[in-house]
Amino acid sequence: MTDPKADLHDYLQAARDALLWKLDGLSEYDIRRPMTATGTNLLGLVKHLTGVEIGYFGAPFGRAVEFPPWVTDDAENNVDMWATADESRDHVLGLYRKVWKHTDATIRALPLDAPGRIPHWPEDRRDVTLHRILVHVIAETHRHAGHADIVRELVDGTVGLRADNDNLPTADRTWWENYRARLERTAREAGQG
Repeated sequence: MTDPKADLHDYLQAARDALLWKLDGLSEYDIRRPMTATGTNLLGLVKHLTGVEIGYFGAPFGRAVEFPPWVTDDAENNVDMWATADESRDHVLGLYRKVWKHTDATIRALPLDAPGRIPHWPEDRRDVTLHRILVHVIAETHRHAGHADIVRELVDGTVGLRADNDNLPTADRTWWENYRARLERTAREAGQG
């Protein structure tokens, strides 16, 4: 038997690691490039998740944590989804790793049924447990790691689950081009029906 809390923690860490791997080897420009109409970018995803972990594993469980200036009620819209020119990669990644330590300490210190409260959630869902918040943050972190997968592929074609496991069929460039062309033909055919 495994420890359920350890399992949840492992899934959270796997998502964190996958997200950060997506920034490896890219320039400052490429980690900040807005690759979608809504501006999604790699460093912004990391910055956003830094605020997520601070917000869910700190005050809701009575565990003090220092909030960065962009995690306030009066912050500019979407300020957590991009890094300013003054917020270096090292700064944002360093803050994320610092927040991990706080989150990890909270996870170690409290039982899964430890009560917490999320004031900005609807009244009927505000009272939570560490278990509920772990599941919520795991889901959010994996969701954003998936966004990072797509953004990184758009930036330079790099794909995969991890540096040591791309989790894709072994195929050459021609196979992938033919595969994509087949999907395009299928989409057009379905769209005509």
